[in-house]
Amino acid sequence: MISRRRLFAGLVATVSTAALPRTGTARTPVISSGELRGSIDASAHGVTPDGGEVSRRNLEHLLADAARRNMPVYLPPGDYHISGLSLPDATRLIGISGATRLVHSGSGPLLHAENARRIELSGLVIDGADRISAGDVSATAHFRQVTDLVVENCEVMNAGGTGLHLEGCGGRIGRNRISHAAEYGLYAVNSANLSVTNNILSDCGNGGILIHRWEKGRDGTIVSGNRISRIGAGNGGTGQYGNAINLYRAHDVIVSGNHISESAFSAIRANSASNAMITGNHCTTSGETAIYAEFSFEGAMISGNLVDGAANGISVVNFNEGGRLATVANNIVRNLRLTGPYTVEDPIFGVGISAEADTAVTGNVVENAPHGGLAFGFGPYLRNITATGNIVRDAGVGCIVTVVEGAGDAIIANNIFQGTKRGAIVGYRWREASTGDLAKGGAEGFSHLTIEGNRVS
Repeated sequence: MISRRRLFAGLVATVSTAALPRTGTARTPVISSGELRGSIDASAHGVTPDGGEVSRRNLEHLLADAARRNMPVYLPPGDYHISGLSLPDATRLIGISGATRLVHSGSGPLLHAENARRIELSGLVIDGADRISAGDVSATAHFRQVTDLVVENCEVMNAGGTGLHLEGCGGRIGRNRISHAAEYGLYAVNSANLSVTNNILSDCGNGGILIHRWEKGRDGTIVSGNRISRIGAGNGGTGQYGNAINLYRAHDVIVSGNHISESAFSAIRANSASNAMITGNHCTTSGETAIYAEFSFEGAMISGNLVDGAANGISVVNFNEGGRLATVANNIVRNLRLTGPYTVEDPIFGVGISAEADTAVTGNVVENAPHGGLAFGFGPYLRNITATGNIVRDAGVGCIVTVVEGAGDAIIANNIFQGTKRGAIVGYRWREASTGDLAKGGAEGFSHLTIEGNRVS
């Protein structure tokens, strides 16, 4: 009988013998990490860290050759000091996360691509070295008219202007870290069904993620699952800068599930952007209005968001510019303040939720709003507002509503107001209170108002 020990020893000997090279047979060649990835190893083609202009030219030629063959290029770890690297159509450039570093060393963009069907970048550190790129676009990486742009698992840092600048691009920007951009982390204009998901952005000088269009039109971008913090407004202004997520003229955009903190102005600002869905976002310590739908928009769905700490909570306004048609539902807004990031004559800060036209405000909870929990209309700019099923606690006024001549209809019903220091529902003429507490009576004097079923304590 064969013991277990003798059987095991025999198996080891058999395996060891099989592993030895046979006489007259070539050894198996060493396979590089790049070949294991099924890609071309750039180091075998004269592309080396700190190789300067020669290395850049070699890489550009290699990318062009690989693109013609539809093959990816693997760039080993190291610092590659380059600039003006042109990416041809079908570029697939792969590095090792945190270790393959492209460092800006010139005056133009570090990377650029134009009129391409597909560009893929993965596992790269794209370091702008705080250089300000010359030309009409100051960006570390500039992409124009790329149908399917994929930037994943990269780090984009130290941009002297903007980190990633996209014009007319589709595709996806996902799972990247973007930080310390002097201007914007990501600026995308005239996009076509772009996805910006699960990125981490921080410490950008004037904005985080910007989704813009040259003229109003359908955009279709999805901005979801991003973590954004410490967005500044170095250029000043009253809201043009300092927004973590900013939509401008871009219709049909979804902004969902983002975690946003410490924005100089808004966590989410939609300017002249119709059919925006702003849902399930977590917004803390905003400098001005946390969530804004403003100016000439039609359609905004703002629901399920949490706002904690801001000058104003949620504003759906500018009916005078055509801003209308919204739902504001099931949000929590709390801990507002009377001061904002700029000084103007008679600023209005400390408001929980404000709306002006064709808007249903329902199921929200507002707490600690020193000026007003809810605010509807401004002067004659009020039309078709319903406010039902909301809870307002600890507010200067529970609900402010305009009573200026020419104001349209508003229904304020079945809400709970608790701890409203200057009244539960008060009529205002522009910026000044002009009635007593309409929740206690007197609303019949204003034919445009229906006030009923509210509980005050």
